[in-house]
Amino acid sequence: MFKGIRLKTFPIPTLTVLAMTLGLTSCATPTMKSSNYLEEVQPVLTASFRAEGQAGMDRLTPDEANRLCSQAEYEGKPLSDKQTEQIRNDNFKTIKWPSNGQFIGDYKTGEAIAQDGRGKTWSDKEGSVNGGNCYNCHQISNTEISYGTLGPSLYNYGKLRGVTDVNSPASKPIIEYTWAKLWNARGYNACSNMPRFGHNGILTETQLQHLMALLLDPKSPVNQ
Repeated sequence: MFKGIRLKTFPIPTLTVLAMTLGLTSCATPTMKSSNYLEEVQPVLTASFRAEGQAGMDRLTPDEANRLCSQAEYEGKPLSDKQTEQIRNDNFKTIKWPSNGQFIGDYKTGEAIAQDGRGKTWSDKEGSVNGGNCYNCHQISNTEISYGTLGPSLYNYGKLRGVTDVNSPASKPIIEYTWAKLWNARGYNACSNMPRFGHNGILTETQLQHLMALLLDPKSPVNQ
């Protein structure tokens, strides 16, 4: 049925749609939802896709946070406070701080990374550089005419948070918070849709430093 289709980036909620397509569940009978639908869908997906380029078969196996968040969305039930806290704690522990102690790179390079939507698909060769695709979900510059609204506007991100000098001790809390959010957003928001750029190896440490500059450097057009 889907044999030979190249595997792209499917968010876990998309498995629900695929499950409907495969007849494993029905949008017309919500009261008949299976509590183990992922287990039912998984073998079909595994048999229907192949690894190619940067798209590996590992994307078909959700980690515990993805599994719990997807299950909650599918069943229409919020996570328990205990589950939410556990996901946040587990993901926050994965955050790695800059190995060279530097959080801020070059905002011009950061802008190029934010604009670049390439990466993590079957047509991207292994080892090739990924983009951040930030404009797909956020407004960043007030001159941009096309941007997504899934995430909040990041225009004036640093300015609104009082970052007038990235080397000032007063700026350290927001700088560390921003780095942590870019590295693994689920350390703060259990079921965040934001890519876990550092944790999942989507962007390198150096790329994240450049994005940090785009968001926080007072000289960046984001903060003008």
